Amino acid sequence: MSGPKSPEINLDDDQRQQLLTLVGAHKTSQQIVFRAKIILLLSQGLNTTEVAARLQTTRVTVRLWRQHWIERQHCPVRERLQDAQRAGAPPTFTAEQWCQIMALACQPPQLSDRPITHWTPRELADEAQKRRIVESISERHLGRFLKSGRFKTASESLLAKRFA
Repeated sequence: MSGPKSPEINLDDDQRQQLLTLVGAHKTSQQIVFRAKIILLLSQGLNTTEVAARLQTTRVTVRLWRQHWIERQHCPVRERLQDAQRAGAPPTFTAEQWCQIMALACQPPQLSDRPITHWTPRELADEAQKRRIVESISERHLGRFLKSGRFKTASESLLAKRFA
């Protein structure tokens, strides 16, 4: 005894070609390739169980991506294969604020009338607040950002080093 028939996936020639291009491109992420294969197989008339068996995945996954594809019918092909937006807290600081803090960290502390030779997270956080770049920031948060490898402080001007 089978359940209700799943909605059909009908692709126009342009959509099919875009999906095939994504599958064949070397730089396409494997997640997107996998999802494109699901949609292509569904469009050939295979049912959920057959697609799941061919791609060695679960029926739940196939159902999920069929539903995403149908719900996003007014979006471009690649966007229809992307993960849904996830809930979460918005970023605490803007990219512009981080850039200003990084620029500050690249300056010698003496230019800010600091009696130190190198910036510490505490001194940098204090100076960022003093300059009103941010209303408040913990030295720990700033320290984690600096240690993450996304940014390294410089004790002297990078341009001065390059042309010395």
